[in-house]
Amino acid sequence: MTAVAPRKVVRARILGKVQGVWYRGWTVDTATRLGLTGWVRNRSDGTVEALFAGPAAAVDHMLDACRRGPSAAIVRDVVAEPEQDPRLADFRQLPSQ
Repeated sequence: MTAVAPRKVVRARILGKVQGVWYRGWTVDTATRLGLTGWVRNRSDGTVEALFAGPAAAVDHMLDACRRGPSAAIVRDVVAEPEQDPRLADFRQLPSQ
């Protein structure tokens, strides 16, 4: 029998110069490559918000990647907190909020 990796779900807020630098597109590409589900969106306060769900190691890897972001981003901080699992089928970009 194969062990199933524990599932982890977090909502992350990314602060810094993260809008207008392809952060959301990069997030969709990176999260999809890691096999995560969830979403990403710009917020009116200039931050990016994302929900990442999947194997704990992949979510942790995504959070580490978010601290760097795409090359044009200047990430000041990533704040993550546990969240309920929405059981989405894919990773998508949502409209700005």
